Amino acid sequence: MDKGKKGTQKGLRVNDLIFKELIKRGYSLEGNTRVWNIADSKLWYLTPNQAQSFLDLEDEPEYRKDVTEKETNLIRGNIQEIVESIGSNPINIIDLGCGDGRKAILFIENLIGKAKMRYCPIDISNYMVEKAISRVSKIRGVDEVIKFQWNISDFENIENISALLRQGEYKKNVILLLGNTLGNFEINELLYEIRSSMKEGDLLIIGNGLDNRKPEEILRSYDIKAFDKFSILPVTQLGFPEDSVQFGVRFKNSRIESYYTIKKPKQIAFLGKTVNFDVGDQIVVIISYKYNKEDFISFLKMYFDESKVYVSKDASYALVLCKK
Repeated sequence: MDKGKKGTQKGLRVNDLIFKELIKRGYSLEGNTRVWNIADSKLWYLTPNQAQSFLDLEDEPEYRKDVTEKETNLIRGNIQEIVESIGSNPINIIDLGCGDGRKAILFIENLIGKAKMRYCPIDISNYMVEKAISRVSKIRGVDEVIKFQWNISDFENIENISALLRQGEYKKNVILLLGNTLGNFEINELLYEIRSSMKEGDLLIIGNGLDNRKPEEILRSYDIKAFDKFSILPVTQLGFPEDSVQFGVRFKNSRIESYYTIKKPKQIAFLGKTVNFDVGDQIVVIISYKYNKEDFISFLKMYFDESKVYVSKDASYALVLCKK
């Protein structure tokens, strides 16, 4: 997959995909502050360094405690009920936004001996896909790890991928959408695309953060150095030195936003266009929606007749089993 061309901006390389996104979106005004928005998850994993920074973030103690472990605890605590719902027929496990495959393994290990399975990782990052393939390939009990051109893909291809995998006895798909991946997209669009790819009896398993009305708790796991290290990479690929911007996170409109405030005026000239940034301008890099439980369930009911919702004790994370 083309990761974009790069040019030079005063010693720093400018990524054309990120620059084009900046130009396309422009800026909005919040009072007198110009806010530039490049918060597109396709830009977060363009390089191996970006992908590894996210994996490092998942292992950061604060983030792991408040985000990663809440999801894994929900999976472990309800895995038997989920396995029973999956049944014993052969399945394709389609891991959307697979990361390094560690979460899929929680399901795979409990399905060994109960159902024949094939594993298909899907991610925009080739680095992530290779990690997931390597990790899952070491597990005995997986009949096949699918390796084909659609592994490295965005989710717009899910309908094609789903159809291609229904081969031989593997007619049933179990789709994983874990790690708050749903929160990075427009929820109606993504749920519609996934549901359209499913046939009767297919399952979708979602892991996503909830808005528990305690912003200070939600922000705690994001206002850390490891999250800054991950989210700043699209900004440096616009040509900004790290010391020229100030990291910040906020919770507004039911979503986490990581953003950078410009500390020094800067001009970026690239691809025949010139953009001037003033002191105080902000660049929003990452957004992640956290829905309150009632709204989340309402969205699910729009697309699925059956959905079982498991919620963490502090009501800040949900695991959902949806069936078509």
